[in-house]
Amino acid sequence: MQLDKVVAYHKALADPTRIRMLILLAGGERNGQTLAEKLAVTPATITHHAAKLREASLINERRDKNTIYFSLNDYFLKSNAEAALGLIYRGADVNEEGEEDMEETLEKMRQSVLNNFFTKEGRLKHVPAQLKKKLIVLEQIVTRMESGRKYTEKEINEFIKGYHEDFATIRREFIMHQFMYREDGVYEMNPPEMWAKWQRLT
Repeated sequence: MQLDKVVAYHKALADPTRIRMLILLAGGERNGQTLAEKLAVTPATITHHAAKLREASLINERRDKNTIYFSLNDYFLKSNAEAALGLIYRGADVNEEGEEDMEETLEKMRQSVLNNFFTKEGRLKHVPAQLKKKLIVLEQIVTRMESGRKYTEKEINEFIKGYHEDFATIRREFIMHQFMYREDGVYEMNPPEMWAKWQRLT
């Protein structure tokens, strides 16, 4: 996986019809027939391209009786773009004035959150409601996983239960914020460049 997720994102965008579909969906949810009419293609063509976009998590699908509606997956569309930039520019912005002070401030914040939400034994008291604190907590847990290891759902549940009993919620949060990805019931940690970054939140 590793770099493959970012590559898949750009492959999904590497087609004029798919780009036009995303532009139309930026205006709101549309069904396949409407997209086909506006783009002057067949419904089968829309189905083909929608599958590519769905595989890259760029669109959502909703079925209403016999009609399928498509909408943008805003979170993954933006986070994959940021992940690509992170891979390209990582390490480029070094030695900037004030960087050390900023890093020290962020580290103090991180430690404060960890002290507040974890017991001395390392158990999570509860999942924070605030997104920034939640991402700090999730990052702390996921870094204890083995990089490159493939986990079954049972194994990932057991791992999470070492920190908190609500493994279903935390497992879902891992996927939602791109700390992990799931394929055919197998879970694996994403590269850190793809993780949702709490440091970027205000």
